[in-house]
Amino acid sequence: MTDHETTIPSRSTRRRFVPALTLGAGVLILAGLFFGARWAASVVGGNSWDVVPGQPVTLVIEPGTPANTIFFMLDDAGVVRHSAIRDAARKAGVEDQLQAGTYNLTTDMDPEDVVRELLAGTVASVVGTFTLIEGWTVERILEELGRQTKFTEQEYRSALADGAVTSPILPDTNAAVTNLTRWEGLLFPATYEITVNSTPESLLQQMADEMVKRYDTVDWSRLDELDITRYEALIIASLIEREAGIDTDRPLISSVIHNRLRNGMRLQIDATVVYALGEVNGRVTAADL
Repeated sequence: MTDHETTIPSRSTRRRFVPALTLGAGVLILAGLFFGARWAASVVGGNSWDVVPGQPVTLVIEPGTPANTIFFMLDDAGVVRHSAIRDAARKAGVEDQLQAGTYNLTTDMDPEDVVRELLAGTVASVVGTFTLIEGWTVERILEELGRQTKFTEQEYRSALADGAVTSPILPDTNAAVTNLTRWEGLLFPATYEITVNSTPESLLQQMADEMVKRYDTVDWSRLDELDITRYEALIIASLIEREAGIDTDRPLISSVIHNRLRNGMRLQIDATVVYALGEVNGRVTAADL
């Protein structure tokens, strides 16, 4: 046999090939029909989408789920056709902005309404509240958080010490990060919601952010005249608040503090003694001093 000759299978060999080829072609055709039918149903639509409108549907979308997978999930659940939600998301240019979460939807919804819900995300359920009381030290705040929430005091301490919580008001000092007294006065006293998604870091960050918002509304124009920083002003304000019995006392106490600072004197006021001791029983005594 020369190189250009071709071997022709015998009749019996060809018979063995025919069933195998037929089976392989059949599998490919069936697969094509399956995926083609799903695509056609999602594109063509019509009356073939047999869904009863208004039925409740809970859909869980995990973080990182691709947009096209979300569209098929919505279609499979009967919420909205794949093609309709895809086109609505593309038209709005938000395919890459859909949020993960647990959604309470209904069947046969308007595509644009579904897109809006997926953009807004789910609102975490509120499971409790926590109130910071004016005058509490950082130590007291951490103790109360550990006592009144599901997280431990140590978890809150770690969040402040390891840099997980930040604030632009934090003083630029050489104090060790683990020295939590540098957070004094930087967690705003208010009532905060605790949700199922709350963490020690998120709760403390919320308190720190609230302080920054309030801090930025203050008129600091006199600081250069007083030769103090914003953080020092915050300390002085805390001393005045602790020392003053009534509102009319504040200007007088403020004047005393600034005069003593200007003259290089010790402050020698009860508020500093109370802070140094942590707490006192009733009035400051000679023994406390």
